[in-house]
Amino acid sequence: MTGRTVLVLGATGYVGGRLVPLLLAEGHRVRVMARTPTRALRYEWSDQVELVRGDVLEPDTLTAAFEGCDAVYHLVHSMGAGTDDVTFAEIEARSAEHVRDAAAAAGLERIVFLGGMGDDGDLSEHLSSRQQVGRILASGPTPTTELRAAVIIGSGSLSFEMLRYLTEVLPVMVTPTWVRTRCQPIAIRDVLHYLTRVLDDTEPVDRVLDIAGPDVVTYQEMMQTFAEVAGLPRRLIVPVPVLSPTLSSRWVGLVTPLPAGIARPLIDSLRHEVVQRDRAIDDLVPHAPLGFREALELALRRTRAEAVDTRWSDAGFTPADTIPGDPDWAGGATYTDEQVVTTTAEPHDLFVAFCRIGGTNGYYVADWAWWLRGLADKVIGGPGLRRGRRHPVDLRAGEALDFWRVVRVDADRQLVLEAEMKVPGKAWLTWRIEPGADGDGDGRRELHQVAFFAPKGLFGRIYWFAMLPFHWMIFRRMNRAIAAHAERA
Repeated sequence: MTGRTVLVLGATGYVGGRLVPLLLAEGHRVRVMARTPTRALRYEWSDQVELVRGDVLEPDTLTAAFEGCDAVYHLVHSMGAGTDDVTFAEIEARSAEHVRDAAAAAGLERIVFLGGMGDDGDLSEHLSSRQQVGRILASGPTPTTELRAAVIIGSGSLSFEMLRYLTEVLPVMVTPTWVRTRCQPIAIRDVLHYLTRVLDDTEPVDRVLDIAGPDVVTYQEMMQTFAEVAGLPRRLIVPVPVLSPTLSSRWVGLVTPLPAGIARPLIDSLRHEVVQRDRAIDDLVPHAPLGFREALELALRRTRAEAVDTRWSDAGFTPADTIPGDPDWAGGATYTDEQVVTTTAEPHDLFVAFCRIGGTNGYYVADWAWWLRGLADKVIGGPGLRRGRRHPVDLRAGEALDFWRVVRVDADRQLVLEAEMKVPGKAWLTWRIEPGADGDGDGRRELHQVAFFAPKGLFGRIYWFAMLPFHWMIFRRMNRAIAAHAERA
């Protein structure tokens, strides 16, 4: 059924960012709600949707967002967002209650929710939270369709990236016994197909539907298959019973792009068998999903071709607000390290040069020092450098870049990165292109590289002054190297 008004919650995330253009192609009117709507501007579809501000944790903001809609996709996931006072499961439950009530008040025809598979009575916190959200949504008067998936395989997906890094980095693995647990992975393109097609369901009933690919495999078999597809030697995998979820998550956090705080609930869920028990989806949406190997080949091919539409880290867990230099900056005192280089390079060449930073491109100067900083960050639970970058040159506001988050990209003018590494405060690294002292008439311009740091407490101030010698050695040379690269271009 086309021509409906559909609200997408979580459109700036991995699945939502890919679902929106499919809904538009089906002829639906799409409304995207986000805490920071400008973060959706990085997508090509942003000018084809209605962007509204709203937060599932703030029910007062939902009324206007839900008004006039026919259906809503609930794709918000709060894993990694818990604190000492409130768990991510409690946050997700509260969000689901608000969505349920807003859908009821607006008289929506359907809620579509993407949850997690599993029928064990003793589920992990992650899986039980996903299923609790489904129950809460279905407890209201709005018919709810809950699709339950296991491992989602696609370029940039959380599961694919974890599988990829574990297999590529470790030719020999001493692993927990969960590597022998069976699961039934599904390709992201099949997940999206089911998500779009269940919107055609006109029966006013609640449904819980398992979706999966045709192959049932163990995680050990998945890693060996990845090695074959990637052209790697067969991996030696030795399962041992002594690795706890905590130790496993720290190891996964060190080797893969996943922070330990996200790896822990994910690893804890891997001990549960997640295999399709109910095939009711076949009657509602007849479809032949891709096999596991085919899904892997497609994901790896798109990764190597740098054609990754969305990544698991796109949504982020610490969205940026204001930045130093904004008119409304209210972040308190900041320390700065500013390096200025006068250059004859064209603005576009300078822009391309500093937008190449990170990932496999490196940092122009002392890559070994950046590598050590990334390793230290991983050890203490940060993202480190393994998140890399989506594309070798192109950057979009809101996406992850190593241990940075891209806050602002102004073509041929400036780039603003916010640090997501573990630091005692908030940090930004920025570049901007300014006219030279005599304007642009003499063909000269200035490249300003500024590191901002807003310290937290005494330790934050100690940290800044301890890092100053490294800033002096690295940042000064880095800005010169960027300008030299642009001049050679």
